[in-house]
Amino acid sequence: MTTKPWDAQLAYWLIRPLKDSWVNPNHLTTVRLVIGLVAALALAVGDAIWVNIGAWLFALSNFLDHTDGELARLSGKSSKWGHQYDLASDAIIHILLFVCIGNGLREGKLGWWALLMGIVSGVSVACIFHLRNQMEQRLGKDASRQPNFAGFDIEDVLYLFPIVPLLNGLEPLLMAATIGAPTFAVWVIWQFWTLPQSESN
Repeated sequence: MTTKPWDAQLAYWLIRPLKDSWVNPNHLTTVRLVIGLVAALALAVGDAIWVNIGAWLFALSNFLDHTDGELARLSGKSSKWGHQYDLASDAIIHILLFVCIGNGLREGKLGWWALLMGIVSGVSVACIFHLRNQMEQRLGKDASRQPNFAGFDIEDVLYLFPIVPLLNGLEPLLMAATIGAPTFAVWVIWQFWTLPQSESN
């Protein structure tokens, strides 16, 4: 049996008082989206203070991503539109994250290449999110479920993002994303196109 991630457990505990309130999951998705957009804009500024603020806001946004789903399950207010809204918000935030990091690094050693690298990474992330969404619609959530170990998902590494600016690691992160995101996108494309064969076997 898969262990429920620690952040999801914390989110569940925090939103329990909202079960019978006027608050619905889409409200929490909107809060998460706004915080994520502010985080991306702060990273785009490039100033050290704003970059650090943006990094912390992004980590908060990543945590809040669990609250809408937990409330939906707890209150029975799940909806197909709400699920799509959540997925779209997740994609928008992660795409803009890389584009805005690239914009914020334009004054550094990478120059305008940083913005191009951010766009390449962002477009690759968009491709990944879109195809994983399609896979989920075909095969259910298990098709896109992240590996879990001792209550931690792979994506929980995003909570370490605030450390990156402190270590002057945004440039290495962007360079890694420029290589890694398109590579992973190619793998997801291959995985997506092999679905019909795997379903028929």
